[in-house]
Amino acid sequence: MTIQEPANVALAGIPAPGLAFVILVAALCLFAYIMNRRIDLLRKAMPDPRFDDIGERIRLALVYGFGQWKQPRYLVGGIIHILLFAGFMILSLRSLTLIGRGFSAEFNLPGLTGSVGMAYEVLKDYAVLMVLVVCIVAIIRRAVFKPARYAHAPGQGHEAEAYVILGMVSALMLTDMIYDGSHLAATGHTDAGLLPAATVASLFMAGSSPAALNALHIGGYWAHILIFFGFLNYLPMSKHFHVITAIPNVFFANVDKGRIKPVRHGVDEWMDLDECGITRFESFTWKHVLDFYSCADCGRCTDNCPANAVGRSLSPRMISIKARDYAYKYYPVFGTAPDPGDIKFVGDVITESEIWACTTCGACENECPILIEYIDKIVDMRRYLVDQGQVPQSLQKPMQAIKKKGNAYGGAKGKRAAWTKELDGIEVKELKAGDATDLLFFVDSCGSFDPRIQELSRSLARILAKSSTDFGILGQDETDSGNEIRRLGEEGLFEQLAQKNIAAFQDRQFKEIVAFDPHAFNAIKNDYPERFPIVHASQVIDRLIKAGRIRLSSDYLAGRVVTYHDPCYLGRHNQIYYEPRQVIQAVPGVRFRDMERSFDRSFCCSGGGVMLWYESEEEKERMGERRVRMAEQIGAQVIVTGCPFCLINLEDAVKTTGNEGKIEVIDLVELVDRSLV
Repeated sequence: MTIQEPANVALAGIPAPGLAFVILVAALCLFAYIMNRRIDLLRKAMPDPRFDDIGERIRLALVYGFGQWKQPRYLVGGIIHILLFAGFMILSLRSLTLIGRGFSAEFNLPGLTGSVGMAYEVLKDYAVLMVLVVCIVAIIRRAVFKPARYAHAPGQGHEAEAYVILGMVSALMLTDMIYDGSHLAATGHTDAGLLPAATVASLFMAGSSPAALNALHIGGYWAHILIFFGFLNYLPMSKHFHVITAIPNVFFANVDKGRIKPVRHGVDEWMDLDECGITRFESFTWKHVLDFYSCADCGRCTDNCPANAVGRSLSPRMISIKARDYAYKYYPVFGTAPDPGDIKFVGDVITESEIWACTTCGACENECPILIEYIDKIVDMRRYLVDQGQVPQSLQKPMQAIKKKGNAYGGAKGKRAAWTKELDGIEVKELKAGDATDLLFFVDSCGSFDPRIQELSRSLARILAKSSTDFGILGQDETDSGNEIRRLGEEGLFEQLAQKNIAAFQDRQFKEIVAFDPHAFNAIKNDYPERFPIVHASQVIDRLIKAGRIRLSSDYLAGRVVTYHDPCYLGRHNQIYYEPRQVIQAVPGVRFRDMERSFDRSFCCSGGGVMLWYESEEEKERMGERRVRMAEQIGAQVIVTGCPFCLINLEDAVKTTGNEGKIEVIDLVELVDRSLV
């Protein structure tokens, strides 16, 4: 049976190539118009230099964009997404081929002819069947099983759009099957093994008349073309804009982990600006608007947010969704934008309780498969609130103390080295301007003034002395590192603190700085405008053990089960996971177990520096309590951490969960100090 090809059949008296041309031009013009309107908002947003380190950006695009590296972290949803993405990659060539076949029945893309073309036809047909099955599974999963992370508050969701997209993709696969299946049925070939999708479709057409098969062949083709271009133009109007923007978003991702963006890129004298932080929607950078466009609404960020887990109002996903909804409403593609009236983006769209609930732990950013950023946005919105004097009551006292005394504890700077007086037989050098040492111990405010954390300062001093390391401290010339002050939005105060410490560093000679507080480590390493060599205490201790300069015994742990809590600013923000574990496992006979949530999925205890003072009325339970219960589940008797604020929070949580006397919390430097031979 001879079957007619669409390019050779006129419709309503219009030659097929002419109709194909009209559809192609109209669809592309509409798409260009829609994209220009969407990009126009990026042009109105603030600058953001994202063209540095091109090699690393290409790597990110290949690994996380095309490679879908993070998708399997949620196995079922990840496999579904990977299969859909792979199908789209394969079928993109098919779509171009079909567009060309509206002009010529013999059209093929260059290189897709002969045996190569046949091999691609086979691959394409398997991909069609795979994508159709995956779409059906995805629809059933959403409609029947309803994963909790997809849920929205009433009136805030876009669930219907997911079904529209899955329906359109399914329709594309079905029309492709009809187009090929009718041809297979007409020619009578049996290619079940090679062309399974076309063969399945042809079975439903068996016994059809030649006229019916021709109608199905031509109708299937034009239906496919119209659905394809409808799908293309629907994407930038919907929450599925990420199909277009995801890979560019990954390419332009933040390559400076742990660092906070300046108030305004390219502006040094930011205090002369009319605005500080996010005062209006256009105050976001173009990259942050691209983040909003790219959110896939998968809920992974919120599912891993510790603030959300304990009942705070923060949902990272909803920040992106509400911002995108705002952009679509007040910067529409068609028609005139409504008058926003008295609506304030910060305060009305994104509430103050959401903004202050964030611990900046980075769990949301770490989990996002398309590398959307949240911390910079949160900090920028806090900058505006701080500028307006809208700071939570519980944070005002420690912030004022840092302004007046250089620390949140209100201690006099002359007493910063007072902790050294209780070190028997060990003299800690207080370095003056011009002095030199191998290792500069940056104690920070907590290690200088908090009685519990002073014990860590003494422990690290004993370890360094035991290993015959030449070290010293800044004493009264040291001030708070400023890590939390910057993340609370007090940029001016952070700059003052940083400059005082930088001046003190520059007046001394040293090979490295060491800090046991990950927040101080992060600020000096990533936030200070001047770069200094700095290591965390776990890295120094690991080196000392491997060099044989200190040895550990099993006496202190005495066979107890030990687990390790990854501090956010040591792990996720600075990728230090293995050195602390290597130190723990250097203790002879140690019984070590990791909690289920560990490494880059560690659960924040909410003890981040000044945020230790923050009081939330929304919490159903404290984050530290939930973390202690995770340790309890694996039978841990000792929780080791590498952060003084985690230590304080987890020690309190042990008491409030009824585990006092059952679980001990200890810092890594204390463990080593108490285990020294």
